[in-house]
Amino acid sequence: QVQLVDAGGGLVQAGGSLRLSCAASGLTFSSYAMAWFRQAPGKEREFVAVIRPIGTTYYTDSVKGRFTISRDSAKNTVYLQMNRLKVEDTALYYCAATRAVGLSILRRSAMDYWGQGTNLTVSS
Repeated sequence: QVQLVDAGGGLVQAGGSLRLSCAASGLTFSSYAMAWFRQAPGKEREFVAVIRPIGTTYYTDSVKGRFTISRDSAKNTVYLQMNRLKVEDTALYYCAATRAVGLSILRRSAMDYWGQGTNLTVSS
């Protein structure tokens, strides 16, 4: 049984930092690209960042230079380091895993598994 357990969300002031984590089990971690998506209240779930098994990363434009995605194969865990947080980063953040290839790994529809979500609130 595949499980993705998101953690690390919370309340932080604008300009602050936070690190999300996602522990994966029940899958061959090295075979999956790992992604983060987010969903703000009243909005659709959107792509944030993804990291391929070989380490290639992609980010949505609004987080480039502020967020860093990384993975630890020894711990089967993916991280999202978020710096210089903005109020507009407030959302429920979801970890996801996919065996898709190419740029389809940026698409919500390509994800095979999802975490339960962890909430981030950035106050002004």
